[in-house]
Amino acid sequence: MTPADATENPTHPDLHRRVLASFERQGMMRHLGARLLDVGPGICELVLPYSDKVTQQQGGFHGGAMGALADIAGGYAALTVAPHDMEVTTVEYKINFLAAMRQGELRAIGRVVRAGKRIIVTTATVVHHGEDGRQTDCALMQQTLVPVPKTY
Repeated sequence: MTPADATENPTHPDLHRRVLASFERQGMMRHLGARLLDVGPGICELVLPYSDKVTQQQGGFHGGAMGALADIAGGYAALTVAPHDMEVTTVEYKINFLAAMRQGELRAIGRVVRAGKRIIVTTATVVHHGEDGRQTDCALMQQTLVPVPKTY
């Protein structure tokens, strides 16, 4: 599914609307240029293009940008299984950085591992999509979230 297809013809329109309404409130993601690609039950995919807003001093994607993208992808995967009157918030995550990359874009896919009443556990994989078509795993995250009351 291409980014345009995900926006115009989502596979799960109710989940897509729910996640998009929250995602559009994310000032940091908007500032960095991240976009929502796809949403389904227990899954969310985001993309972050390379720009000077997401680099570290050596010109590669900053680990903070990778971590933020993974956190948001896992969080929105969790939101798809949370009660409709709730949001979710991260209480912890652990990330392993596997490769430093530049140019192209990062894609993060968050997946729910376990959804309980009190906690939701997710994973997210961050993959670099190079301009040459190569794909390289660059980060792997595990996350714990809790449902919280929606305040907007």
